[in-house]
Amino acid sequence: MFQGTRVFVSREATALLGIEGLAVVSVVDVDGVRQVDVVTDDPTAAACPDCGVISEAVKGQVVSSPRDLPYGPASIRLVWHKRRWRCREPLCERSSFTESIPAIPARSRLTSRLRAECGEGIAERFTCVAAGAVHYGLSWRTAHAAYVRHVAATLAAPLPPVTVLGIDEIRRGKIRWVKDPDTGRWVKATDRWLTGLIDAAGDGGLLAHVEGRAAPAIVEWVEAQSDSWRTGIRYVCMDLSASYAKAIRLALPGAVLVADRFHLVRLANDMLTQVRQQATRTGRGRRGRRRDPEWANRRRLLTAHERLTETGFATMWNSLMDQGDLGVDVLYAYTVKELLRDLLALAPTPGTSVPNHSEISHRLWKFNSQAAACDIPAVHRLAATIQNWWPAVEAALTTGYSNARSEGYNRLAKHQGRNAFGFRNTTNQTRRIRWACTRQHRRAAANISEVPAQV
Repeated sequence: MFQGTRVFVSREATALLGIEGLAVVSVVDVDGVRQVDVVTDDPTAAACPDCGVISEAVKGQVVSSPRDLPYGPASIRLVWHKRRWRCREPLCERSSFTESIPAIPARSRLTSRLRAECGEGIAERFTCVAAGAVHYGLSWRTAHAAYVRHVAATLAAPLPPVTVLGIDEIRRGKIRWVKDPDTGRWVKATDRWLTGLIDAAGDGGLLAHVEGRAAPAIVEWVEAQSDSWRTGIRYVCMDLSASYAKAIRLALPGAVLVADRFHLVRLANDMLTQVRQQATRTGRGRRGRRRDPEWANRRRLLTAHERLTETGFATMWNSLMDQGDLGVDVLYAYTVKELLRDLLALAPTPGTSVPNHSEISHRLWKFNSQAAACDIPAVHRLAATIQNWWPAVEAALTTGYSNARSEGYNRLAKHQGRNAFGFRNTTNQTRRIRWACTRQHRRAAANISEVPAQV
C-alpha cells in the first residue's frame, strides 16, 4: 500500500495511539471497526537481531496486524506496514529479518501493553482467566500466559522471614476412584489434598502449597529453603496431625509445636456427639428421634455455656436429668467439654496477660479429674489425646498462637476454586491460590517501596 509512495504521518493521531516506535498514517472505518495504519518510526528497528548491525538494504514489505488495547468503547484494528531488511554483515548467519520494536516484539501477535494489562486485569480485577480472556477478546491460553508472566516474578521472590509457621490441609477436588487391575479393588486415583504453609503471625500470606499430606513432601519443601529462613521459625501451629508433627520434628527440630485451639474444641464436640449417639442406641435401642430430649437439645449441647440463656440451659439440663443414666452420661460428657473450654480460654489475647502455671495446672486437674471419674470410653480417649499432645496444648495456652489464618486462607482457596469452576492442573491451581493469599504482603511491600529514603 505504501511502497514507493510518500507517507504523510499524523502527529496528533500518533500521540493518541501512544505506541513508541510507530507512527500513524491513517485511520479509516472498515465495517464498523477503526483500522489504524501505522509505519515504523524507530531507526533501531533496522538493526539485525543477531549481530546488531543497522541494515540499509530493503528486501521487501510486510504487513502484520498485532492486537492492541481498545480505544474507547470500540476496538481498533492495528495494521503495521513494515520492511523486511537484508543483513549484509558477512559474519552474521541471518540473511534477512523483519522490523520489530520493544512495544511489539518479533513474532508477537499482541502489543506489550495489551499483554501487560490483560495479565494485570486477571490478577487484580477479574474473577478467573476466562473472564479476562473474554474482556480482551483473547484465547484462554493467551490470556493465561499473560497472567503467568505478570505474577511469575512476584511469586518467585524470596520468602519473607517467618517466626510462626502455620500448616493446614485443603481438599484439591473430589476424590476419584479407579479399579486396580491386579486386585480388582477400588483405590484412590491420586492424592486430592494440598498442604498449605502460611505465615501465621505476619503478613507473608500463603508461602507454598505442597501436594499431599505426607511428612516426606513437607520435609522436602522445608529443607529446600535457606538455613537462615528455617532457623527463624520458632513456633509451628497445626491441628492434631501425626504426619505434620513428624515432618516438623524432622525438618525443624528447634521449633515448638502449637496445637490449634479450634480443633481441640471441635474434638471435644465430636466426643460429645459420639456419647449422645451411643447413649441413645444403648438406652433406647434405636437412633435418636425428634421427641427424644438428647436429640432436641443437640444444638444446646454443642453451644458454649456462656452463650446459652439461663432458661435454655435449665431446660436442657432438667430434661436430660429426667432420662436417668442416658441423660447423665450425656451431661457428663457436656461437663468435660466445658472444662476443656475453660482450660483453653486461658490462652492470651490482645490486651490480656499470659496465664500463670498454677492456673493452667488447676484447670487441667479439674478436666482430668472429671474425665477420670466416669467410665465413658469416648471421654477417656479425649483425655488421652490431650495428655499425648500436652506440650503443644500448653504452648497454645502460653503463646496465644493459633492456626486461624490458615483457615482463612483455606476459605480464599475454596473461593478461587469456585470462580474457576474447578482446576484440572495443580500448578495453575496453586499459582492462582497463592496470588490471592499474598495480597496483604504485596500491599505491605508496595508501601515500603513508596516510602522515600532518608538522606
